Amino acid sequence: MSWNEPGGDNKDPWSGRNKENSPPDLDEVIRSLQDKLGGIFGGRSGGGGDPEGAAMKGIGYLAAGALVLWVLSGLYTVDEGTRGVVTRFGAYVETTNPGLNWHMPAPIEQVQVINVEQQRFIEVGYRSGSGQAMGSVPKEAMMLTKDENIVDVRLAVQYQVKDAKDYAFNVLDPNSTLKQVTESVERGVIGASNMDFVLTEGRSEIVMAIKAEIQAVMDTYKAGILVTSVNLQDAQPPEQVQGAFEDAIRAREDKQRLINEAEAYSNDVVPKARGGASRVIQESEGYKVKVIAEATGDVSRFSQLLVEYKKAPAVTKQRMYIEAMESVLERSNNILVDVKGGNNIMYLPLDKLTNKTNDEVQAAPVSHETVSTSPAREFKSDIRASSRERDVRGR
Repeated sequence: MSWNEPGGDNKDPWSGRNKENSPPDLDEVIRSLQDKLGGIFGGRSGGGGDPEGAAMKGIGYLAAGALVLWVLSGLYTVDEGTRGVVTRFGAYVETTNPGLNWHMPAPIEQVQVINVEQQRFIEVGYRSGSGQAMGSVPKEAMMLTKDENIVDVRLAVQYQVKDAKDYAFNVLDPNSTLKQVTESVERGVIGASNMDFVLTEGRSEIVMAIKAEIQAVMDTYKAGILVTSVNLQDAQPPEQVQGAFEDAIRAREDKQRLINEAEAYSNDVVPKARGGASRVIQESEGYKVKVIAEATGDVSRFSQLLVEYKKAPAVTKQRMYIEAMESVLERSNNILVDVKGGNNIMYLPLDKLTNKTNDEVQAAPVSHETVSTSPAREFKSDIRASSRERDVRGR
């Protein structure tokens, strides 16, 4: 039924709408919003001002505030021991030092803060958790040596960031790269060494070689990593041959102990033997000098005696005979007296001659002064004098 027919609702669709069911007027909504913004930013809400100018002024204030906040968001602080790597649309711009810095806010520039003094480490051949025992990783730990033996090697590498820019850009995953390089270098160094060298005296040399090669490879990659230390946590043969290897180690230790004991004995005996040899040499040199001196003295004495013998042969013979007999009979208790053709009365001090003790008989050779003062000496001198007188008379 049309609106103008009898029985209709007589509502003209162009003369007005039903206010209860119709949507709000768009112009009225915009005017209401402008009035509210004008009231906030100082504009008049009445009809006497310019609503569009007040709205633009408010939007400008909002834009200025947002710009200030955006600029302030570029401030950042770099702590001590860290460096800030600034990128502009992903490209490197600069590296900032510790302190308060500013960069163009996102999304134009971004900052990646990297700790360059933190000691980082990786584990190769084992994994250690907090409060847990060290567990072996056979895939990484088993190494083949030069003499075709297998050893279980566990290595720990400590490192820190040397260059923040290189660390952030040159290698996709520096930690994973370092671990792979370490395992490769370790296999190369172990593969060039014998098993005994790896397990005993070669540990320090192997560690130094591994550290040097890892650093050289990482410098070639320009990864910005500085290897500070390499620690050989453990190196041992596989569990299947552990018992036999321990026996071999004990035998080697016993060998070294015996060598040390032998060296100690040698150090004790050799100096004594050398001292004894030196003493014997010195004694022989002294004996040599003594014998030469005595021989020289005898030659000199015989030369002088020859001169005297040429002057008076008979007297010299008699004298030599008497001196020889004196030296032979000096220690004897028996006295021989030759009184042929004489009637001299001789006094023999038998009491003094027989009182000599055995100690005096076995004593050292008597000096010339002692012999000359003894009764026996005086008696022998008298005998020589009597013999000389008889010789003179006979002549």
